[in-house]
Amino acid sequence: MRKILISSFIFPVLLLSSCVYVADVQQGNVIDKEELDQLKVGMTKKQVKFLLGTPIIKDAFHKNRWDYVYTLRKGDNYILEQRRMKLEFKGDKLSKIDNRGYPNPPLKTEEEDD
Repeated sequence: MRKILISSFIFPVLLLSSCVYVADVQQGNVIDKEELDQLKVGMTKKQVKFLLGTPIIKDAFHKNRWDYVYTLRKGDNYILEQRRMKLEFKGDKLSKIDNRGYPNPPLKTEEEDD
């Protein structure tokens, strides 16, 4: 009787231990369309920082370039969504906006990769 009781307890525990939830992981700067629409060439560094927040990357070798990067890994599916925007300044003024995917780029599907 004792073996049946122990095995009836251990089997469900082992079965449930294989069910693991993996959370979505977001990293970087979240920039929405309204903020992006307000971003204009000629803005000062202070205005850009107020609008978009502190850039995730400030390159030590390119002091006049700010990189805003966002990644999202959805659970354990290894679907990675990436957004990247590079801002270049001349002096204190924004001179160039290189936007690659902000906001809301389409996700790549497996069919597109083939």
